[in-house]
Amino acid sequence: MPISSRQNAIVARYRAVAHGDVEGMLLLDGVHLVQDALAAGVAIEHAAIDVGAAGRGDITRLAAALQAAGVETVTATAPVMGALSPVHSPTGIVALAMRPERDIDEFYKGQAPVVVIASDVQDPGNLGAIIRVAEAGGASSVLAAGMSADPFGWKALRGSMGSALRLPVDRVDEAARAVAEARKRGCRVVATVPRDGRSLFDAKLTGAIAVLVGGEGPGLSDELIASADERITIPMQAPVESLNAAVSAALIVYEARRQRK
Repeated sequence: MPISSRQNAIVARYRAVAHGDVEGMLLLDGVHLVQDALAAGVAIEHAAIDVGAAGRGDITRLAAALQAAGVETVTATAPVMGALSPVHSPTGIVALAMRPERDIDEFYKGQAPVVVIASDVQDPGNLGAIIRVAEAGGASSVLAAGMSADPFGWKALRGSMGSALRLPVDRVDEAARAVAEARKRGCRVVATVPRDGRSLFDAKLTGAIAVLVGGEGPGLSDELIASADERITIPMQAPVESLNAAVSAALIVYEARRQRK
């Protein structure tokens, strides 16, 4: 029988995870994210399927894969799915999973890692997009530092479209700590600044680097900028003065990729 009451204990657990109240857990909404989690070997604890979507081919195949993996799977009515899922238009399946655990060495893997340190990127969609482009452009890892959004919150996960489940990603209380660790690992630290830095296209982005990207509005703090080994500026045609944090990260990651090719 499908779950038909919003008072069910399962609903309360899903809501708690969506609000970030359950340490070590994340919420996956939609076929794409649940499939990506399965493929990445993420431990899925529970899944709920809209009873009205249970006959869809993609849902049926995914439900079979979940059950084969030993995941407890239930069906629920549309009103209950609306309570289980934090998105405005639930996509037919939602699941709870364990956050991926990474060893620190994974963040600096290879001879010349590119580590993106997102400092105070508070918009979860922007942070998710940074993680997405970091994976697409071949970066080694992403660290969400300071006041940045939770990279494993449901909004950031949807923004990353599964990249946070594959790429080494973590939170760090202070960007300065992330910088210190990157230096210890042999990385040259590059800070993005809106003006007066070396042009992105003149900067050396080969070798092991940690790229500091600031949040919406104020950007990087003066202390972080001063601590960097190099400051770079993305050329912009006037009167444009700044770019979205994810766009900035994309340009830098892909320029680093171009130089390494």
